[in-house]
This record gives sequence, C-alpha cells and structure tokens, in this order.
Amino acid sequence: MDPSLVPFGKPRAERADAVRNREHLLRTAREMLAELGADKVTMDGLAERAGLGKGTVFRRFGTRAGIFRALLDADERHFQEQVLSGPPPLGPGADPAERLIAYGRARIAFILDHHALARASMERHQSMPPGEPGVSQLHIRALLGQARMEGPGLTALSLQLTAALEGPLLLPASRMWDAENPPDADEIERFLGDGWQTLIERVMR
Repeated sequence: MDPSLVPFGKPRAERADAVRNREHLLRTAREMLAELGADKVTMDGLAERAGLGKGTVFRRFGTRAGIFRALLDADERHFQEQVLSGPPPLGPGADPAERLIAYGRARIAFILDHHALARASMERHQSMPPGEPGVSQLHIRALLGQARMEGPGLTALSLQLTAALEGPLLLPASRMWDAENPPDADEIERFLGDGWQTLIERVMR
C-alpha cells in the first residue's frame, strides 16, 4: 500500500441482505441518474424502480441528497484505490513530481465528471458539496516530502496546493455547466490540468 495516502476507515460490518440491498439500490440509482438526470431521481422513484419499500430507502440514505452522497462516496473510494495501488504515474512507482501532476489532472477530471452528482449530494443548508479535501492534502504533503522538499512551510504549501486543486473548481464549474452555451468539457479539463501542471513544475524547481 502506498504510504502517501491515508485510506478511508473500514466500513462497519453489515448483514448480507443489507449489503445486497445497498448494492442493488446504488446500481438502480446510477441507472436512473444516467437515464433521467439528477433532478429526476427521487426517494419514491428509487424505491419503486428497485422493487423495495420506501422505508428501506429512507433507512439506507436518510434523505434524497444521501442517495447522491452514497454514489459520490463509492466513486471517491474507487478513485483513492487508483491512487493507492493503481498504475503509475497516478499510482505508486513514478517520480513524486510526476505523481503530483498526474494526481492533479486526475482529480480535476473527477471533480468535473462528478459536478452534477456533487451538487445533488448537498443538503439544503450546505453551501459547498461534501468532499474529502483532507485526503488530497495528506497525499500532496507526502509527495512533497518524498521529493525532499523541506522547511517549516511545507504543510502550509500542501494546504495551499490543495485549495488550488479542490477549492475553486466546483463553483466556476457550476457556472460553466449552467451557462446557456456551456464550453466543451474536454477543453475545460485541459485548461485546468495544464494550469495545475505549470503550478507544480514551478513549485518543484
């Protein structure tokens, strides 16, 4: 296991039937999301489509936003697995600078791909979608250390790089995606990825 990234805690053990129901609900929710879009996925609709009681859906997810949080969490875990044990340069085995660049580009792609899902996962009182910026900060801090960058400001630098990567992206992306004439998604991803690479190359000099 790559020591540069701290994995999520182990989930609490569940009964076999509860695990089956959860996986069935998540698969069904993904199907509905792909077919109908996030706005049309409801608790009642999910229960009906999955052939389960509405109470089962409420117990599993709590709220409509909880459905999307569960989907986002599953994708976050998969993303982290790629960082922990996937092929380089995102996974272990590459130069720290190469891994930082690859991580930023992959994370940008993840955030943009999951924009609608992240927005739908917000409860009414939230101003920003939930996420795990602390995981990114730990990974970036560890890779900076592996690159033998030293000094009392290293933790602050890792926090600033994390903010550059995780913080400002979602709100601009929201405006872009909601615009009447949205820009090309690949163009946005390249633009932000190139900016991240330039930033890392200058920091690592």
